[in-house]
Amino acid sequence: MPLTIKELVTYVPSEDFGVSQRFYRGLGFELTEGWGGTMDCRLGNAVFRLQNYYNKDWAENFMMKFDVDDIEAWHAHSKEVIDTGNFGHARYDKGIELVGGDTKIFHVWDPCGILLIFIG
Repeated sequence: MPLTIKELVTYVPSEDFGVSQRFYRGLGFELTEGWGGTMDCRLGNAVFRLQNYYNKDWAENFMMKFDVDDIEAWHAHSKEVIDTGNFGHARYDKGIELVGGDTKIFHVWDPCGILLIFIG
């Protein structure tokens, strides 16, 4: 029988655990308590484990890519969440960029510097 993996969950740092939880909840992720003081963040098929741990070099070199159906809606939603919330250093690209034919991309940085790459 071939080996399989049922789920992959990556551990994501947070500089201010409460701010990061509010940020990801604002984006629409469902947060449930993990173990050891972590929170599982789930939206559709995306899942990661937010931890109350921060290392600047790691956080600022960490990236997550999200393939989305409606990039314009995600761009507008991300801007609204960041503009109306108090999420520290969270920021977003001003516009959507066209790359490689008809592929569109924009970037969001979470409160501790993690790069979220939205592709549609």
